[in-house]
Amino acid sequence: MSLVRVHNFSVSLDGFGSGEGQQLDAPFGHAGSRLMEWAIGTRTFREMGIPGDSEASFGVDDAFASRTGPGIGAEIMGRNKFGPQRGPWEDEEWKGWWGDNPVFHTPVVVLTHHPRPVLEMEGGTTFHFVDADPVAALNQARALAGDLDIRIGGGASTVRQFLAADLIDHMHIVLVPIVLGRGERLWDGLEGLEQRFDIETTPSPSGVVHLVFTRRRAR
Repeated sequence: MSLVRVHNFSVSLDGFGSGEGQQLDAPFGHAGSRLMEWAIGTRTFREMGIPGDSEASFGVDDAFASRTGPGIGAEIMGRNKFGPQRGPWEDEEWKGWWGDNPVFHTPVVVLTHHPRPVLEMEGGTTFHFVDADPVAALNQARALAGDLDIRIGGGASTVRQFLAADLIDHMHIVLVPIVLGRGERLWDGLEGLEQRFDIETTPSPSGVVHLVFTRRRAR
């Protein structure tokens, strides 16, 4: 069966995967770009169209960032990763943060209590807006992905729900040396999580630490 994977998900030292106060010009709230600065300069993110002032890096951070795409057939994301609106859709013209040709190039299942019609974009990305629990959402994503893997894209509450349901097989978390103090926490309610995974850590010269969680198989 296909794997369920998380890649490049950044958290602060105090466990926040995004800051408080998300809005149109601040997708990560008061955190700004600080959670993702390690990735912005990598060759992988530059090739995805993320702008930067410095020369693209090819080091440890890029080695991890480059694993996000290969083998992925669909993504699942929360409503707040797609956009800043809350409640019923006031503006269905909103098509996400990524422009007319989003970076996914696969079907994307967007979890929302307010479904809307499928949104087809350039480059093969299609957004499917569903009101579903993690198991039902995963079943739909697998039907869309064929034999390829599923990526859980975030935000923190979405990753946390899939961890709580024990549906994640592989997870790459990036520990960023900042303290946010407020926002959306990843680890709440997941006591003992480490018992389900083998965990490897790799420090980077950029200051972040890459944590790779691989599901332990029954012996």
